Order: sequence, then C-alpha cells, then structure tokens
Amino acid sequence: MKKTTFFLCAALIMAVCTSCAKDEYDLFATLYGNVNDSATGDPISNATVVLSPGGKTKTTGSDGSYQFEDLDAAQYTVTVQKTGYQTNRKTVTAVAGEKVEANIPLTTSN
Repeated sequence: MKKTTFFLCAALIMAVCTSCAKDEYDLFATLYGNVNDSATGDPISNATVVLSPGGKTKTTGSDGSYQFEDLDAAQYTVTVQKTGYQTNRKTVTAVAGEKVEANIPLTTSN
C-alpha cells in the first residue's frame, strides 16, 4: 500500500511539473490611437502617421484610427500629417507586452 501511494504521489508530482509551462512574455509592443480635428473632435481619415525611429508609416482609416504592431520596447515619436492641418507630434514609450494609446489632435492650417 505504501509503495502504491508513493508511486501515485510521484506520478502526480511529475505530471504537475511537466505540465507547467514556462512563463511566456510578449517581447513586442503595440501602439495605437486616433487622429481627430482639435476643434470639432471629428476623426481625420487618410492622415499619414510616421513612427520614429524606424520610419514605419500608416494611413488613418475612415474612423481616424491607426495601429503599429510588433514594436520593440522603446521611446518613439509619432508624427501626423494631413493636407490642410498643422503637423503634430507626440512622444510615447512602448512597453513590451503592452498596448500604448496615443491619440493625436490636428489643428487646421491658417
């Protein structure tokens, strides 16, 4: 009986230990946000969003949204341009395994 109990305990411990996966960490970050008109709050579509360093470029959708995925953890400058608006920049820090929101308003050009 003692041997059976011992082997059952040993088998249970081995099963638990082998089924425990190592903690997995996401090594990359996601940066997303919306570009809108600073006066009206309306979304601005087809604005160019440039990420530095790296030079990655996105164009905002009809809802003013953009998203950069699989970014290295680092500090980035997000630059947004659209004809008829003043260029605007925002500095953000991307953290591995997290999503960082950076909403950027644009002001119309005079």
